[in-house]
Order: sequence, then structure tokens, then C-alpha cells
Amino acid sequence: MGKRLKHQRRGKGTPTYRAKKQRFKSPTKYKEIDGETIEGEVTDIIDDPSRTALIMEIKYETGDKGYLTAPEGVQVGERIKEGLNAEPSLHNITALKNIPEGYPIYNIENTPGDGGKIAKSSGALSWIKAKEGEKVQVRLPSKRTKKFNPQCRATIGKAAGGGRTEKPLLKAGKQHHKKKARGQKFPTVRGVKMAAVDHPFGGKEHHGTKTHKGKTGSPGQHVGSFGASRTGRKRGKKKNK
Repeated sequence: MGKRLKHQRRGKGTPTYRAKKQRFKSPTKYKEIDGETIEGEVTDIIDDPSRTALIMEIKYETGDKGYLTAPEGVQVGERIKEGLNAEPSLHNITALKNIPEGYPIYNIENTPGDGGKIAKSSGALSWIKAKEGEKVQVRLPSKRTKKFNPQCRATIGKAAGGGRTEKPLLKAGKQHHKKKARGQKFPTVRGVKMAAVDHPFGGKEHHGTKTHKGKTGSPGQHVGSFGASRTGRKRGKKKNK
């Protein structure tokens, strides 16, 4: 009798397959929207295991502390302004309506007041493309253009950590620790390369049942093309001679 598949065991959510969240730092969000522009000082730059980009700790004039995705080139002791009417200069946080076209931005709010949702990963960079009436067109890192409310806030600059993916990991041990920190699966092994006890496709012969499975099947059935509209290689129509 075979044993439960890896993704069935992971789906239970046991501590073996969870990311170690006690190592994660504070959430990163802009301050709640109000009519004032507030100034803060960068007091620390932190490497958060739950994120690809560095985060910065900001101490505001009011005495509160906040954490935001750090821009490239920021330094401890630098003063940053945040608000809907803040000055559109490097590393400041202001509304899209105040940012001139062509300025680089990141950490963009999807809706006004949500604290920043888009373009937050390491090296993320977007641009103000155009302003049309009540919408602002932004070119995202994916090269797609999206329209935003002019009241949405963004940070001027580029997210820290650019070029992270260009550095090779060199050995599987580095990849293991990288994946383990986020609770991700590594390594990935094909079912046909497993033993028959580990996977329905395992063993040297008789690799399981047909790969086409229904969408309503249990997770244990989802070892092939589930919910596929068709399977197999497309073949050209034969010409009538």
C-alpha cells in the first residue's frame, strides 16, 4: 500500500512544512491617511527573512515607529517625508497625483489607504507613464500598464536589493536554506523517478493511471493534468491526397 503524497502531507499545515514565522519582522505599511505631512528619521535597516527586499525602521516626529520597504541608497539618519501632499523628492512618500511623469516609484497602494501592495520585492521599479483625468497610468515591473486612483501613495525611488537573482546559489545547500526559511518545497522530484510506494507514477513500469483528472477530485488524485481541457500532443490535420 502506498503512502500519502508529499503535497497531501503539506496540506495538513503541520509545523514540519510551515515557515518559521517567529523570525519574521513587523508588517510594512504606510501610516493611515490624514491631511498632514509627517517627517521621520531612518533609525535602522533590517534584513527580514520573510521578504526579498530590505526594510527600514522609521521613527516619526510623533514618537511612533514604522517599518517600510527600504529604497535603494537610503542611509541611517536620513529624513523622509510621508503624506498625501509631501514633496515629490527621492525616498519621500506621496500621492501619485503629485509625482511627475517618468519618475521611478515602488510600493504602490492599490486603493487609497491600504498601506502599499504593489511592487515591493527587491529591485522593484515602476514609472509614472501618464495622467488621464481621474486616473494615473503606471508601468509596473511586469511591463504591464495599470491605472490607479491619484490619491494612492507610492515611494519615489527603487526598492533595495536589485540584482539579487543574478547571484548564483552555487550549491543545493544554499537553495535548501533559502526555501526552508519561507516554508517552500525543495527539491522537486518527478513522480516517475520515485519508487512505487511514494507516487502513483512511481516504479519502473505501469506508471499509474491516466493523467487526466477532474477538478472535483481529492488532492491525492491531482498528480497529473487535473481539469485540463485536453491532453496529449497536438497533431496536424492530414491532407487529403
